[in-house]
Amino acid sequence: MIAREVIAVRERLGLDHLDLTCLPAEFHYRPDRIAPAMDKAIAEAREEGYRHIFVGYADCGTSGRLDRVCEKHGVERIAGPHCFAFYQGVEAFTEIGEGDMLSFYMTDFLCRQFEAFFLKPLRIDEHPELIEDYFGNYEKLVYLAQTDDPALETVARDAAKLLGLSYERRFTGYGDLATALTGAAGKAPLG
Repeated sequence: MIAREVIAVRERLGLDHLDLTCLPAEFHYRPDRIAPAMDKAIAEAREEGYRHIFVGYADCGTSGRLDRVCEKHGVERIAGPHCFAFYQGVEAFTEIGEGDMLSFYMTDFLCRQFEAFFLKPLRIDEHPELIEDYFGNYEKLVYLAQTDDPALETVARDAAKLLGLSYERRFTGYGDLATALTGAAGKAPLG
């Protein structure tokens, strides 16, 4: 879910020596798949000769299982419970926490994939009556914008309207992602 953003940060900061391997974004529907897939991906990367590996996942609903995989392999991951936290900055997210308890977050990725990630899998496109079941406890949609893209903001505004939620846009940029990648790249040997 953050591949495009990792590539943008890598290019902007000239971190050309970083390689990227992705797991399927759909694993966020089934967080129990993240840790086993990451375990396998790290083992394969080690077999391919990678010595320094940084996991670009927050916990993402794994209930600590991802941390156990990282400990097993001696690798670090980006801090935070999910991307919504690290995009805002984990410290800022913690401070905002209570105020956002009834907020549904969207990111650039989720705006680009709103139909494929929400409408179709949740069958909202066929059964709009499900909106209340899925989103009835939310009050507001908060678009955490990594970029200034009017088309993505339109998607977020339209999603808020469709879901019956008030709308707020927060420009976060890449938040802690840039800092984490810079830190990881600084630890990685060049070449």
